[in-house]
Amino acid sequence: MTKVNLVSIKKRLLGIYNRKRPPKEGEILPVVIKATDVLSEEDPNIRPHDSIGFPGGLIYLKKHIPTIIVPDLHARMDFFLNIVFHKDKDEITTIQKLSNDELQIVCVGDGFHAESRAATRWLKAYQEYTEEYKNHSYMDDEMRESLGLMEMVMEMKINFPSNFHFLKGNHENIANERGEGNYPFRKFAMEGEMVTAYIRNFYSEDFMLQYYIFEKHLPLLAVGKNFLISHSEPQRLFTKEEIIHYRKNHEVIEGLTWTDNNQAEENSVTQMLEYYLGKEGIENYYYFGGHRPVVDLYNQRASGRYVQIHNPSKFIIAYIQPEKKIFLREDIVELENKTEEIVRNKHL
Repeated sequence: MTKVNLVSIKKRLLGIYNRKRPPKEGEILPVVIKATDVLSEEDPNIRPHDSIGFPGGLIYLKKHIPTIIVPDLHARMDFFLNIVFHKDKDEITTIQKLSNDELQIVCVGDGFHAESRAATRWLKAYQEYTEEYKNHSYMDDEMRESLGLMEMVMEMKINFPSNFHFLKGNHENIANERGEGNYPFRKFAMEGEMVTAYIRNFYSEDFMLQYYIFEKHLPLLAVGKNFLISHSEPQRLFTKEEIIHYRKNHEVIEGLTWTDNNQAEENSVTQMLEYYLGKEGIENYYYFGGHRPVVDLYNQRASGRYVQIHNPSKFIIAYIQPEKKIFLREDIVELENKTEEIVRNKHL
C-alpha cells in the first residue's frame, strides 16, 4: 500500500472545513476527475469488473482488518472529520490505521442535503431559488457543506483507494433525474431541484457532467467477512452478476438505495446474507444500512438481521472486528464531537 503524507491530507481536509464559501470550480473539479479515475480503475480483486471492463457495483472488503461503517453523512463535515481523526486508546488515529492497512472504511452514501438541523435554512434557500438565486447566501451555506463533504470523501478515496469506499445512496443524484434507478428528491423544500439549479447557475456544464459521471461510478454493495452493507435495505435478492452489471440493470440501483421500511420483499435480507456469506453461521451475520433515520444508536429489522445506524443528530459508527462475533450493543458507538480540538491541532 503506497504511503501518503497524512499531515498534508489533514491540511487539505481542514482547509475544506474552514472554507467560508462553496468550492470554486477550479478547486473541486480536478478532485472530481481524479476520484472518478480512481473509481474507474479499481482493483478487480476488490471490485470485480463488468463485461465492458468497468468496475462493477460489488465491493469485496478485506477480511483481516477491522471495518468502520459510516451512516448517511448529509453534509456533516464535522462528523466526517471526527471519524477520520478519531484516536483510539493508544492515541492512534483512524487515518494512520488506513495508511498502515490496519483498517477500512465504508460509507453508506448520501453525501448531499443537510437534514433536520438545516430545515429552516432550506426554507430560506427555497425563497432564493424562486428568485433565480439573485441572492443566494443560504444556498451558499448548504453547498459549502454538501460539496465540501463530498470533496473530503473524494480526497480520502484518492489517497486510500483500496481501504476507503463510498457507496451510492439515493441522494447521489446531482442532476435530480428520474430514471437509471434515481428519483427526484424533496423533503423540507425542493432540495434536489434547488441543488441542480445552483450547480447550473454557478458551475459549468463540464463540472455538472464530470460530477454526474463520478456518481455513476459509485458501488452499491460491500461484502465483509460476516456482514453486508448497502445504502438501503435490499428490495429483493440481487445476485453477484446483477450487482456487478448494475449499469445496465437499474432495478439494482433503485433496490439498494431507495427501499423504504416495510417495502422490501419478505426474507430479502436473509436471502442476501445466505447468498453472499453462506447459510452456516447466519445467526451471526448482519446486514448494515442507513437511509431511514433511527432514534437512538440503531434499529433492527428483518428478524433482527438488518441494522439501520443513521441518526441525523448523533455521530454514530459501527466498528466491526474480524476476529470476533458482532455484538451490536458493543460495536455500534457514538463518537464524541471533538471538532474544535481537531481543527486546533494541525498535527495528527
